[in-house]
Amino acid sequence: MKEIEIYGDYIQLDQFLKKENMISSGGEIGNFIEKHEIFVNGVIIKEKRKKIRIGDELSLDGEVYRIIGAKK
Repeated sequence: MKEIEIYGDYIQLDQFLKKENMISSGGEIGNFIEKHEIFVNGVIIKEKRKKIRIGDELSLDGEVYRIIGAKK
């Protein structure tokens, strides 16, 4: 499991994918979602701007990411 630090209360799915270098621009998100199964806390999601909050677990292609707050 990989921990991802975010600032603020949440990160949107498209921002998360850009942060992790899975897409290079927001325009790629629709195609990416069609080709991959993305789960947040065990529920499949298809929303481009789904809010992923601190404490959530995102699963993508067998990799699990836990969202944590950035250390100050």
